[in-house]
Amino acid sequence: MFIIAAGVWLTSPALLPMPDALGQQPAESMQGKKSPPRDSSSVIQDDISDDEIYRVDTDLVLVDVTVTDAQGRPVRDLRPEDFKLYEDGAERPISFFNVEKRGGQPRPVAVVFAVDISGSMTGEELRRMGDAMRAFAQHLAGREAVFAVMSFGMSAKVLQSFSGDARKLDRALERLAHEPNGLSTHTYDAIDDAIRLLVRKAPRTRERRLMKRAVVVITDGFPVGDSVAPRTVIERANDAGVSIYTVTLPSYSRLLASVGNAPAPLPTPLDVSSVAEKTGGASVYATAENYAPLFRTLAEEVTSTYVVAFYPPEEKRRDGRFHNIRVEAPRGLNVRQSRTGYQATGRKK
Repeated sequence: MFIIAAGVWLTSPALLPMPDALGQQPAESMQGKKSPPRDSSSVIQDDISDDEIYRVDTDLVLVDVTVTDAQGRPVRDLRPEDFKLYEDGAERPISFFNVEKRGGQPRPVAVVFAVDISGSMTGEELRRMGDAMRAFAQHLAGREAVFAVMSFGMSAKVLQSFSGDARKLDRALERLAHEPNGLSTHTYDAIDDAIRLLVRKAPRTRERRLMKRAVVVITDGFPVGDSVAPRTVIERANDAGVSIYTVTLPSYSRLLASVGNAPAPLPTPLDVSSVAEKTGGASVYATAENYAPLFRTLAEEVTSTYVVAFYPPEEKRRDGRFHNIRVEAPRGLNVRQSRTGYQATGRKK
């Protein structure tokens, strides 16, 4: 079973402007209210050079949007005029638009795999998950893609920072089964660490193309002992333009609905927190020992987004308020947008 959700916004000039935006000049970026980061003892090694990171902020508000048909299949052939974008109920012109087309130049991707190694996870399950993560990476082999690997239980540990080298990814995944287990599962703390890793080490753009940044969390879905609240994780992910995808393992997330029926997914505390839904990601329930097909489908989901963007009116860019965003597609199609809105900065004194 594949359950999908919503959430992300970025500020970047990496998209081609629509004709009505050619005369616009970028201004300072709008950033949400940020909480101070937690301390982390993880040692981070960087495979991405500084000259590949473009630090250009604008007043442009971007929203990742996934569109599916009635069967849940991604729809990839829509045009800018097929979308309507509303800010606080008022329609706004779409100033920038980007979509990854088959046969076109693929969107670069930066992904952190955050893997639960708490006591509830068996070595065999970790091995199968390692194979599935390799399948995920192989599915993205035709594009600019970098991966990092973290383990977590009571604390998070970076096993491999961002690299496109498949051999480094293999070595990091092999280490998972040998990492010491813990009794607690600090899932939200680990996601928070993964977001900060993306912010510090993953570029917003690669070769002037907007990069998709994501965290893939593999866990039993039952966080215990976290110091960071789900709401804070969602806010930080939205501010950083990071989508969170969760993979819940079958041995801890399934229940027989009635005698003779197939197992049905049981919502976990991680699902209820909506960290996937509110960050533009997806919640996926594993249903078999061979997880590779599921992870290949998840890789397809990560890269099948449109990006639409608009310039807010001048009076809203510095009013310090939260403004709602709604994106619509043609009738009969399902829309999952990234953020539900953006937080404008306060006026400068």
